[in-house]
Amino acid sequence: MKRTITHLADGRELIYFDRRDDADRGAIDRRPLDPRPVASELRYDPLTEEWIAVAGHRQTRTFMPPADECPLCPSSDTRASEIPAHDYDVVVFENRFPSFSMNLGTYGDVGGLSEVRPGVGRCEVVCFTSEHSSSFSRLSDAQVELVMEAWADRTAELSAIDGVEQVFCFENRGEEIGITLTHPHGQIYAYPYVTPRTRLQLGAAARHAARHGSNLFADVLAAERAAGTRVVAANELWTAFVPAAARWPYEVHVYPHRQVPDLAALTEEERAAFAPLYTSVLRALDGMFGVAMPYVAAWHQAPVRQDRELAYLHLELFSIRRAPGKLKYLAGSESAMGAFVNDVLPEEAARLIRSQVDH
Repeated sequence: MKRTITHLADGRELIYFDRRDDADRGAIDRRPLDPRPVASELRYDPLTEEWIAVAGHRQTRTFMPPADECPLCPSSDTRASEIPAHDYDVVVFENRFPSFSMNLGTYGDVGGLSEVRPGVGRCEVVCFTSEHSSSFSRLSDAQVELVMEAWADRTAELSAIDGVEQVFCFENRGEEIGITLTHPHGQIYAYPYVTPRTRLQLGAAARHAARHGSNLFADVLAAERAAGTRVVAANELWTAFVPAAARWPYEVHVYPHRQVPDLAALTEEERAAFAPLYTSVLRALDGMFGVAMPYVAAWHQAPVRQDRELAYLHLELFSIRRAPGKLKYLAGSESAMGAFVNDVLPEEAARLIRSQVDH
């Protein structure tokens, strides 16, 4: 793999990840760009003990442009995009409209009981392929491995930034999910705090370890593999299963068989084994109703500085589609109280997904 660092016209970093060592990445971004926005405000909610990022500049971010104006496609002789090169394999660059950044502004007291501090961190965009009309499910195994190399590289680099506490790699796919760009891409958030979901999971893992002397995530994986009823795909190094208490109509968790804290800790063999299993699950979801399935794919990684021995890298994939033409909306119970009601029996969801997985 060849890794090339360059910069866009406003100073943002861009990194090419290429399979070929002779790839030419000398193209320069000559666009007249506005100055970069200052970092968001973080405001503390004393009722939930959570930090909320307020990033007003994101209101102006690019929204669903036509294909010939896509900012994630390669540049051409007649149009400049976010990627100066005329082609690429995988590209990562700093988000032009970040939720967190190191470009600090002035932050004052807002009154009440809410503490305010700058939204220190970094947000990056990961372009999985230069092909605008493709999808992650259609990537070759080699291309998926290159994306994983990029994820691992960025996890290690971002974890070393002062003030970053957790690195989150994810993909939002589908208009129903709320994407703003249709080009196959994901994002990486380097948070200045440990996220609420991670704190909940690691708290449960700590209590489980105190009671049983074992890792909670490993025990969940072992139990699902032993039961087998919710397993949808597996190979020697990974297992994909529908969790017994799934929140979403179609939800799949993908675990490596070895406990590792983050993507950077995976071996080459583990990265290679992930590719065919994961893309087969994505194709299965697309095949269930004959339309592209909207989803969120979220890598759960250990925090940078705490509880790394409790964490267990895994991917959580879920869709809000519950039936043809029907979506699962987060209504009163879910949105107001955080109390989920699932319309689809997890065992039935597993059976349907499993029936579509490539064999």
